[in-house]
Amino acid sequence: MTEPEPAGSAIARRQLGRTLTRLREAKGLRQEDLAGKLEWSQAKLWRLESGKNGVTVRTMDIEALARFTDADEDTTEHLVTLLAQTKVKGWWYDSTAIPGWFQLYLELEALAFSLREYHTELITGVLQTRDYASAVVRADAEGLLITETEVRELVDVRARRAGLLTRQRPTAPRFDIVLNEAAVRRPVGGEEVMAAQLRHLVKLIDDLPNLTVRIIPFSAGIHRGALASGSFVVLDFPPDSEPTTVYSEGLTGAAYLNKPAEVERHVWAFEGITNKALDRKSSRELLTQIAKEFET
Repeated sequence: MTEPEPAGSAIARRQLGRTLTRLREAKGLRQEDLAGKLEWSQAKLWRLESGKNGVTVRTMDIEALARFTDADEDTTEHLVTLLAQTKVKGWWYDSTAIPGWFQLYLELEALAFSLREYHTELITGVLQTRDYASAVVRADAEGLLITETEVRELVDVRARRAGLLTRQRPTAPRFDIVLNEAAVRRPVGGEEVMAAQLRHLVKLIDDLPNLTVRIIPFSAGIHRGALASGSFVVLDFPPDSEPTTVYSEGLTGAAYLNKPAEVERHVWAFEGITNKALDRKSSRELLTQIAKEFET
């Protein structure tokens, strides 16, 4: 599970850390050697290179790191730019309702050029109507001290995320989403809300070339998704930004996995899921049929 993120870009911190690590290693310096030249503790340099929270670094520190690692002028400028970006807040950071462990996902989601998603129980947030989202948020809030204002705020977050589907600049990411049949048959918010949600899904499928929604039917039987132990998202990013990352959410936090073996296993699972899923046309027909069932 991830630790809460402070205001500022977690992605920029991670990219800054990876770049500094590559420069240090290319120079043949150990962390303790470079930390000594900077008169830092090794722990501080380790935290900076690891993209951790709460490392106080100034522009002059980054410029010193660049000098000691023989970084050229362009690379030094890039490092200074990344440092500035670590202090830039996303729109979600001022929200008291969004947990810190999910704020990192919002930043990753906005950066990704492709998302492969498998959801077992609920329709994913970017595809939710406001009424469906409200029912989900209220169910999640049972027993918790969440105000009506925070409920509305969390629903607004889902609505704002939906803007990724039609974003113009940068180009909207590609969404390849597989839903378990249970997710489209469970009457979240009641039959009227569910019928409207499924109609909304069908319209999105018809209107958006960057969106594929497929259903894995009950008749598919056992499949690789069952081995994945729940929903997950595989996020792919532009070159030289973030490594392919798997996001898996729980009740109290989330896992962000980017080790090659972890990613490969989830990609393997997703490929098996898609092989069992209905094609785009059949999925659309099933969604339309279930919507009619909710309307009768």
